[in-house]
Amino acid sequence: MKRVTILRHAKSSWGQPDLDDFDRPLNERGWKAARRLGRELKRRKVRFDIALASPAARVRETLDGLSETYGEFPFPVRFEPKVYLADPATLFDLLHALPDDVEQALLVGHNPGLQQLVVDLTKEDEGGLRRRAADKFPTAALAAIDLPAEHWPEVAPGSGTLVELILPKDLD
Repeated sequence: MKRVTILRHAKSSWGQPDLDDFDRPLNERGWKAARRLGRELKRRKVRFDIALASPAARVRETLDGLSETYGEFPFPVRFEPKVYLADPATLFDLLHALPDDVEQALLVGHNPGLQQLVVDLTKEDEGGLRRRAADKFPTAALAAIDLPAEHWPEVAPGSGTLVELILPKDLD
């Protein structure tokens, strides 16, 4: 069994309209949400083997905010340019390329690709988590998906079960 946890970057600032999209930083609300989420992940003792992350400023700062309250990450963070504004097919390819020794991966990036990936990877669940994620996957949202695969290339659309959905408002 593999698990992928999908995290959308926290709220970014639009205060500098001339700034390139790639370079937009978090706003104060985004920093606060990232820190709260880091605290929650630490409280739940969530662990990852690797993080694949967009190299965009808002993703890097989201990870910085998480680590402020989670602590130093005991896993490598790989900044992967292909994650920046990726479509679901590209994200699937990145998951399929993960090594077998990775059991739990964290994928940090952007919508709409991440939200669509959550929907594409999962089947309907009794608790309605998939439906909630399909309706809204806001900034700093996190979705943990269990995948019935021993090897990442075996991960197929519609095979996963959404087991955790944490929205920023849930942590207020």
